Parts: sequence; structure tokens; C-alpha cells
Amino acid sequence: MLCKACIATLTLAVLNAPCYIVSDAHLGVASPQVERSFVSFLRGLAGEAASLVVNGDLFDFWFEWKTVIPRRSFRALAALAELRDTGVEILWVAGNHDCWGGEILREDVGVDYIVGPWEGTIAGWKVRIEHGDGLRDREDRGYRMIRPIMRNRLAIKAFRLIHPDWASRLAHGSSNASRTYRAKDEGRGLRSYAQRQLENATDLNLLVYGHSHVAALERMPSGGVFANAGSWLDAPTFLRLTDEVIELRESDGSPQGACLNSINR
Repeated sequence: MLCKACIATLTLAVLNAPCYIVSDAHLGVASPQVERSFVSFLRGLAGEAASLVVNGDLFDFWFEWKTVIPRRSFRALAALAELRDTGVEILWVAGNHDCWGGEILREDVGVDYIVGPWEGTIAGWKVRIEHGDGLRDREDRGYRMIRPIMRNRLAIKAFRLIHPDWASRLAHGSSNASRTYRAKDEGRGLRSYAQRQLENATDLNLLVYGHSHVAALERMPSGGVFANAGSWLDAPTFLRLTDEVIELRESDGSPQGACLNSINR
């Protein structure tokens, strides 16, 4: 029998277009203005988008207890549920700040929440979407050592025993370093990794990462496209994918926004 996470991955092997991709809003520590702009963006997608991908770290901290969830930025969670009710497909690829999701996201909000990379087809594009944490060879060496502990089932059960107020305070304090600045390498490490992946996977048309907080849209020498939606925490940028083109856009209060760069398929 398949687990719910596996079923979610299978049911979303194909996403319809227009598909919007966002990442790294870090709601909960973002300013009220950033949160309002993101919620307004979500509400504007109704009737405009066919699908939405949240490529990790939507919240600066997300954890599900049996009957309790983090209080911060509940408006965004409600906006996601409302958007899903309009028929928009929503895929949430977990990041390093929100990799402890479960039944509330999948059943109550209605998103397809997965931990790990997603591969499928969007508007005819062969796509792999991954948050991008732990992929850089040198810079992420230390993080790769602690990530298995962070995602260990026993460690998660132990963390669940801590009172939510104390647990949230602990999590927000320990996560400060990874949200307060762009990648020190200005995204070069992820770009280099993406280039190697596209060279070795010639069947991929598009490889999408987040995590670095550096927006990117570039056709690599192999012919495949590397994209990063950037960080809504720093600037309200997003990706828009259709049959003909992928675009890097900046929100101007509407779901269309201003086009910063585009690549035709």
C-alpha cells in the first residue's frame, strides 16, 4: 500500500499551465508588508493559474503537532487553502525550514506536499524541481552532516514532545543564519551543480532550484534551462511557465507582474 506522500507524487506527475513557481518567503519572520504582498499574490492567482509550486521555505518554521500548528502567517495558509478550493493544483516541495509537514498540509489545506525532488511534466516541459539545500559540494558539507538528524523520525518525535511555544522559539533562533543573507557565493554553487545535472540528464528541459535566494533563468550549454524563483523575502520574484516560454517575473501587485527575463522552449 502506498503512503500518502507517494500518492501525492504520483498524482502530480503532470502539472497544468500556466504554472507559477515561488520559493523562500520565510513567512513568520518576513515583515508584515512582505506577508501581505504574498497573500495578495496568492489571491490573484485564482482564475489565472492552473497550478502553483511552492519550492520550499514558504514558512521560516513549519512543524505539525497532533492538534497544534505554528501561529505565524496563518493568512498565507488560509490563502493556499482558498486557492486550492478554486481548482488550482498546488505542489509544495519541502525546504530546509519547512520539511516537517504532514496531514494538515495534505488533508486540511489540500496541497500535495513532498520531501525531496519532484520530477514530471509541466506544459510539455520535462522538469525537475528541488529546493536545493545540501547540494553544493563545499559550502553545504556541514549541513549535509546534520540534515539526516533533522529529518530522523525519532528526532522528530522527540521534538514533538517539546511545548510548541518553546519549540518554535528554539527553531526560529537556530534558523536565523540561513535566512538573513543571500548565498555567500551569489548562487554560483547551485548554478554549477545544476549545469552538471543538466549535462548528465539530457531528457530534462528544465531544472528548478530555490534556497540560494538568488533569482536565475539561464539556458545552459547542454540546452537545458536552469531557473530559480529567488526569495520572496528579499524581492517578490516568481517563475511563470507556459507551453511556449518560461519567465522570471517580479510581482507588481498582480499575478502577471513585470517580466525580468524569458526563455522560449
